[in-house]
Amino acid sequence: MMQLSEFNQSQNGEVNELLKHCVHIERWAHELIQQRPFASTELLFQTARLQANTWTWDEILAALNTHPRIGEKKAQAALSAKEQVFSDREQAAVTQDLTIQQALYEGNVAYEQKFGFIFLIKASGLHSQEILTALHSRLNNDLESEKHIVHQQLLEIAQLRLTQEIQA
Repeated sequence: MMQLSEFNQSQNGEVNELLKHCVHIERWAHELIQQRPFASTELLFQTARLQANTWTWDEILAALNTHPRIGEKKAQAALSAKEQVFSDREQAAVTQDLTIQQALYEGNVAYEQKFGFIFLIKASGLHSQEILTALHSRLNNDLESEKHIVHQQLLEIAQLRLTQEIQA
């Protein structure tokens, strides 16, 4: 957790590390760092969202490669301790029910086979059945529609994490 004043005054490397925990898109972090100082957290969050709208698919795909699959309780070893905490918190409502876990696993496999990347959803506040329903529904999408949804979901995850990290 960092105060906005600390965010504005900290070394670039320290702020970059904090932003990397929100999303692994270097250009996003670099542009936010360059626009400091921010007069308010609202302005920071608005700027972060606007910049996220410019993410390329290659940037999004690279960031996806750092995310654990939904339903995987153990985040990838490559994630920092902070990112593991985020992932665990965001997936807290994912049930231990073996039937739903198996369905999520099978859905993830089908999704990855169809689209070539992991299923991503802002899981915070969602229960396992809601996630599973969304997964099954999104399997009906075409690739371009799904890329748009993934972009939006990644943006929402990054925004959530940023709001949890920065206080006024």
